[in-house]
Amino acid sequence: MPYLQLEVTKTYPTAVKQELAKQMGEIYARIMNASVKRITVTIRELGEGSVWRCSEGEPYPAAILMCDIRAGRSVEVRTELSKALVAVINELLQLEVNALNIEFTQHTGDEMYHQWMGSFSNDWSPDEMV
Repeated sequence: MPYLQLEVTKTYPTAVKQELAKQMGEIYARIMNASVKRITVTIRELGEGSVWRCSEGEPYPAAILMCDIRAGRSVEVRTELSKALVAVINELLQLEVNALNIEFTQHTGDEMYHQWMGSFSNDWSPDEMV
């Protein structure tokens, strides 16, 4: 954890997805004060017509980023992260403005097991060493 799950309607070259994952990981680690080694990014290319944003009129194509994170960050920090992630995703994937929404699910550390750590995570702390 964290687990950043991006769902989009187009397909992209592997190199673009790898660069996006790298930048998303770096942004997350910097803003959220976490080790980049904890971060997993998935980019789900669901195909045309598979992600829709409802509106008062017709639904329109959209994208969504689900962020499963350790609890404890302020709304201001999560806002900063959201803005930075929107900027890099929109730039690299050339999404339409306002197509991307971000949702957070917050967990305690004991809900996230890391094989490389050999244990569950600690709860997040502002003094956490990256």
